[in-house]
Amino acid sequence: MTNARVPRADWAEDHHDIALVDASGRQLAKKRISDDAKGFAELIALLAEHGDSVDAPIPVAIETSRGLLVSSLRATGRPVYAINPLAVARYRDRHSVARKKSDAVDAAALANILRTDMAAHRPLPADSELVQAIAVLARAQQDAVWDRGQAHNKLRSQLREFYPAILEAFANHKHGLCSREARAILAAAPTPTAAERLTRRRLHSLLKLAGRVRGIEAEANRLHEVFQRDHLHQLPQVEAALGQQTSALLRQLNAACLNADQLEEATTQIFAEHPDASVIRSFPGLGSLTGARVLAEIGDDRHRFANASSLKAYAGSAPVTRTSGKSCTVMSRRIKNQRLAAVGYVWAFVSLTKSPGARAHYDRRKAAGDRHVAAQRNLFNRFMGMLFHCLQNGTAYDESTAFPLQPPQDLSVHAA
Repeated sequence: MTNARVPRADWAEDHHDIALVDASGRQLAKKRISDDAKGFAELIALLAEHGDSVDAPIPVAIETSRGLLVSSLRATGRPVYAINPLAVARYRDRHSVARKKSDAVDAAALANILRTDMAAHRPLPADSELVQAIAVLARAQQDAVWDRGQAHNKLRSQLREFYPAILEAFANHKHGLCSREARAILAAAPTPTAAERLTRRRLHSLLKLAGRVRGIEAEANRLHEVFQRDHLHQLPQVEAALGQQTSALLRQLNAACLNADQLEEATTQIFAEHPDASVIRSFPGLGSLTGARVLAEIGDDRHRFANASSLKAYAGSAPVTRTSGKSCTVMSRRIKNQRLAAVGYVWAFVSLTKSPGARAHYDRRKAAGDRHVAAQRNLFNRFMGMLFHCLQNGTAYDESTAFPLQPPQDLSVHAA
């Protein structure tokens, strides 16, 4: 170790336990600080007392990668290591079989992990302020999309119990119950009895209010015909109560849709300001939103990943090989960045209609025996290698370089 002092901060909601050890493992200091500016000043003073300097900052190990303390430590330019709590628990068992645990014990364990195994852990990336802001918005937007899907499923499950007409009316709509038309009609008629009373003129007004500009008259007639069909009904009072519950679920869905839309706009705007945006958007299948999600997870620290293989493992696209004696098993990777893996499948699927080379690669994998998901993952794995190269060299994606041999392909998607 080049630096003989290693502090560790045990993270909590209102305080942090600090342990400072030297290269031999001897504890130099321990302290409990508050989770505020005063506590941070005490930590900096403690580090300075034991030789911390700008040229040789003392590295810090902590059990979380988020929070004001972590952000402030990163702003000082020192290496900050986020250690998985499971790894801390395993290391604690190496030194004591009594299974005792306290924040002070964990602080010392973390410091010793960094002292003995620093090379086995990676510090938090030195991402720019802009990419950190992109990460906040992109992850929030992705969470909002997941919340929207959950709210949609709850509402749909509710409507199946007593309101099949509205499900039938929007069964073929691209956005289903999340569409503005469906939500506007549900707000005006939360029960099937109320929907039966909707006139064509009222439906026309609701569709126009929802933003529809074409085929309003035909759509109003279609909806009126669907709502006038014979359907089973709950008892009147039960139906009214279910209608009240539906209105409550609809408000949740409206809020989730609004959050997703507003965060998408904010994410795409700030993503366009980043210098890597043009390189990322040059790839087939990546737009502003999906590109922002990719950049949010990989960051813009060029030294974060040693090579393309490291990035592929982080994304979960590279397989895991397990060998023992004559046995050799290749399996999909389970430990990965779930957000990056999620956008990877979207990226690979969309690229099938945008890139002849990607489509040919996918077809070759299917012909070799891969199922749809495995072929997509293999395509995503190849794209991640290309992305690593393009970002390292500041070059845009080139189809002829990425897929040199490209026989003519039909770009229609027929996933099994």
